[in-house]
Amino acid sequence: MIIATGFEPVQQAFEALFAEGLELGARFSLVRDDTVLVDLYGGHADRAGQAPFDAKTLTPIFSTTKALAAVLIARLVASGQLSYDQTVASVWPEFAQAGKGAITVEQALSHQAGLSGFPDEMDASLWFEWDTICAKLAAMAPLWPPGTASGYHPVTFGYIAGEIFRRVDGRTMGKALREDLADPLGLELWIGLPDAEFPRVAQLERPKSLPSFGEINAATRAAFLTPWSSPGGRTTEDWRRAEIPSANGHATALSLAQLMARLAKADDRVLSLAGREAMTRERIAGQDLVLPFEMSWGAGVMRNARSGAFGPSLSTFGHSGWGGSCAFADPETGLGCAYVMNRQRADLMGDIRAKRLIAVAYGCL
Repeated sequence: MIIATGFEPVQQAFEALFAEGLELGARFSLVRDDTVLVDLYGGHADRAGQAPFDAKTLTPIFSTTKALAAVLIARLVASGQLSYDQTVASVWPEFAQAGKGAITVEQALSHQAGLSGFPDEMDASLWFEWDTICAKLAAMAPLWPPGTASGYHPVTFGYIAGEIFRRVDGRTMGKALREDLADPLGLELWIGLPDAEFPRVAQLERPKSLPSFGEINAATRAAFLTPWSSPGGRTTEDWRRAEIPSANGHATALSLAQLMARLAKADDRVLSLAGREAMTRERIAGQDLVLPFEMSWGAGVMRNARSGAFGPSLSTFGHSGWGGSCAFADPETGLGCAYVMNRQRADLMGDIRAKRLIAVAYGCL
């Protein structure tokens, strides 16, 4: 573990979460430039309390994966292979069905496409069939007029972003993540986990309550509240192997924080300053149709301007994930930060544990 001088209160706050019974196993990392300021981990990686949660433990990060997908798309835009303002159908012609021909890449990435989930009954195991899901999305009529509001796409986002990427680049997002970022930079980040890594994955303890979605509408129901709204009917091993760039990334907090620190300083090996600014520019803001929050969306990333979940800086951006994980970059301070855990809470965003650690960390600056 690492605690830079002056950041001792973060360790105290981290230990307090365990003392209060809020954690099973967790890791919190804070990086500036190439310097690790904080890297704390502790507790247990298994529900039985036998295996330590240590530096080698990998954690499922759920929707924090979307930040990785957003960066991969942003790299295509920065290299001139794609534009945020071109239509999705220009690279994926089948997507133009059912009145979706005018939807742009940036609208799709900022949850404005009206495809938050499938309203009609289907087998939940179909989520493991990439081409089948992409065909269903291409044929589907939007649940609201595209471009008029954001409505969070918890799972479908990954297929839309991933298929756009595949049509342009030729690779899956999981393959590109490893080849272009994770392997060259020595980062433990995966979308689609190799079997050899399975023993390192922390066991999850699910929330004991359901999230509060506020007023339920058709978009929320399709996104979260049907038996087929998320992948099912297959094994945990199948889930880990699958490449779903919205939901099933695996990572360490340190690697996430290191990637975010490179974004914070606009490291060209990850994304140029112009590329970062294009990705993080606000596309839409206001009350989300699916999440019970006011949101500010960039091209695939949550902007801190409305939520305040990622510390005090309004220019901070990143993503949070089901159960409590989060990762963000703060260009004002040059910080990259990440929190992962295996005791999940029902908070849809702004997990109280992460917010406590983040607040204390900023107080140490």
